[in-house]
Amino acid sequence: METDFSLLKQLFCIHSMSGKEGKMRKFIWNWIKQNVPSASVTCDKPGNLYVTKGESETYPCIVAHLDQVQERHAKDFKAYESEDIIIGFSSRHCEQQGLGADDKCGIWIGLKCLQEFEAIKLAFFVGEEIGCKGSSAADMEFFTDCRFVIEPDRRGHKDIITQIGWQQLCSEEFLQDTGYEDFGYEVTDGLMTDIEALKENGLGVSCINLSCGYYKPHTDQEFVYKPALINCLDLVRHIIGTCTKVYTHIDNDSLYDNWEQYYGDYYDELYDLMATYPGLDFGDVEILMEERHGVINRDELLAAYDFVRDDIAFWHEQQEKETTKVLT
Repeated sequence: METDFSLLKQLFCIHSMSGKEGKMRKFIWNWIKQNVPSASVTCDKPGNLYVTKGESETYPCIVAHLDQVQERHAKDFKAYESEDIIIGFSSRHCEQQGLGADDKCGIWIGLKCLQEFEAIKLAFFVGEEIGCKGSSAADMEFFTDCRFVIEPDRRGHKDIITQIGWQQLCSEEFLQDTGYEDFGYEVTDGLMTDIEALKENGLGVSCINLSCGYYKPHTDQEFVYKPALINCLDLVRHIIGTCTKVYTHIDNDSLYDNWEQYYGDYYDELYDLMATYPGLDFGDVEILMEERHGVINRDELLAAYDFVRDDIAFWHEQQEKETTKVLT
């Protein structure tokens, strides 16, 4: 059966820059009340939306973010659909403009599943693009009866994100039970998004981030490849239908926890220092830290220095990869 993208194109036509998500939030609220009246919708102080449908001991959960990066959005903006792709275009300005498919594709997947499944939870966060502001302040009680959390918020068609930085996101059991390989997905690591913030807030179940068919995100050349989006929706449906137990995951063995416990306060201070002044060698750092603290543990400081240096190099490498992929 051919997929109807009319809802998705409605979402694309709502401009929702970070800090200005009100129109998108209102649209989703009203759409749910009209189309899935059995679902309850609440909004917290930061502006995040929480949706629950059905009565169940445990729920599958889908999360996405409400904001987009693109500033250009003409009054005559329209989403144009061909056989395989969707783009945004302004006839008045004779130019392509960004859809905000990052992450309106994720919102669309969540709403489609809300219509389809008897019991499900959704959360839509503000301010992801400016540092996961909404998810960092999320109501974590909402997730206590969730058996896993899926975020469709990744460009392309094949990535299943199971690690962000040093943060592991899911159990091996959940990863295997998703059946991701049958849908052409491959395991990789990713960059900051809402599920990372939820895990840092103590979320104790498995999470994944999925490619959901948008390309060239954060640019006016952004487009959606419909077959990839449909494939992501099908994978999410499959996971919800087959992964019916709670997939507990607490990352006690992560490098994140280990360095935080071992290096203590040195890490945060060194990271700020070395990010502000790139190229500092250990001798410079040692002098600066002695001036600040007087007595220091040189061995611990050296270990922390090496770790921070590698950490910063890792993030620079990841950002360069992301930039290269966007440009190509």
